Amino acid sequence: MKKIVIASNNAGKLREIDAILAPLDFEVFPQSAFNIPEAEEPYCTFIENCLTKARHASAHSGLPALADDSGICVDALNGAPGVYSARFAGEPKSDERNNQKLIESLQGHANRKAHYYCVIVLVRWPEDPQPIIAEGAMYGEIIDTPRGAGGFGYDPYFLIPELGQTGAEIPMAQKNKISHRGKALAELVEKLKSVRGEG
Repeated sequence: MKKIVIASNNAGKLREIDAILAPLDFEVFPQSAFNIPEAEEPYCTFIENCLTKARHASAHSGLPALADDSGICVDALNGAPGVYSARFAGEPKSDERNNQKLIESLQGHANRKAHYYCVIVLVRWPEDPQPIIAEGAMYGEIIDTPRGAGGFGYDPYFLIPELGQTGAEIPMAQKNKISHRGKALAELVEKLKSVRGEG
């Protein structure tokens, strides 16, 4: 398992995943390298959508495939946007419109608590009966005014109180350690080491 296809075309995700998997000497390819169409994501849970994307990418590429499904869950909105985070404001996907809808949806709500959640699935082949699964979360709150020029998605509006910074203000190296995806990837790395007999 030296080559892995990533079931995503999101440049931000690909950079984060590649940076964290680099020490394991995997060759990482985006699914666009194989002209793989995006998989349908019909489910209401992160894990089901994630597994569907991984199996889809593996079937099309003939390689092990890694998929992540992640989003922001806001307490006052009963966990929304959740699995619909990337398309909260509808198609075409737009970070700007998604953020605008989120802020509008929270008007009048005193509770601004939210968390990013990420689940990562790696299948060694499309019908892998025992996929490797890892997860992570990052907790914070939603602010009305965006801050920072980094990150993507809801990062400019997601404040991490103990740091006093938004997800868009944190340097990438630090974000990789504390983010929902960073934590899930770290767990995945440990599981991969164990599978390879390095743990």
